[in-house]
Amino acid sequence: MSTSEQAVEIARTWIGTPYRHQAACLGAGTDCLGLLRGVWRTLFGAEPEAVPAYSMDWSEPQGEEALWRAAKRHLIEKALTDDAPGDVLLFRMRGGAVAKHLGIAANIGADASFIHAYSRHSVVESPLSDPWRRRIVARFSFPEEVT
Repeated sequence: MSTSEQAVEIARTWIGTPYRHQAACLGAGTDCLGLLRGVWRTLFGAEPEAVPAYSMDWSEPQGEEALWRAAKRHLIEKALTDDAPGDVLLFRMRGGAVAKHLGIAANIGADASFIHAYSRHSVVESPLSDPWRRRIVARFSFPEEVT
C-alpha cells in the first residue's frame, strides 16, 4: 500500500475525534494541523519539527504564510490540478487571508471528499464541493519515506 493510501486509511480512523485547538490526540481532540501531525506520526514516527503554540488567528496579523512554508519543508508540492487520494490540501478561508486550514483528500472524481478537523465539529469526511475546492491554494503529497 502506498503512503498516500495509508494516509487516507489513517485519517479515517480519526473521524469523530472532537475538535480541540492545538491538540493532536486520536479520540481525545485535534485541530486540522493536529490531524496532519497524527497521520505523520503513524506513517513515519516522530514529527519533523516542534510546532510552536499558535492562536486561532495565527499568522493572520503578520500576514505570514506560516502553514504553507511548513508544508513546503516537509511535504512534496504538487500542481493544483494533480489530485490524488492522500494529498494534503491547504485552504485559504477568505480572500486576502493567509492559508490556515488543512485537509487530506480521500476520494477524487465525481464523489470527491476530504478529511479534516473542523472548528465546532470533529474530524469529518466532507464532500469536496465547489465552495471548498475554490479555497484550495496548495496541494502536497506525503513523501514515500522520511530520511
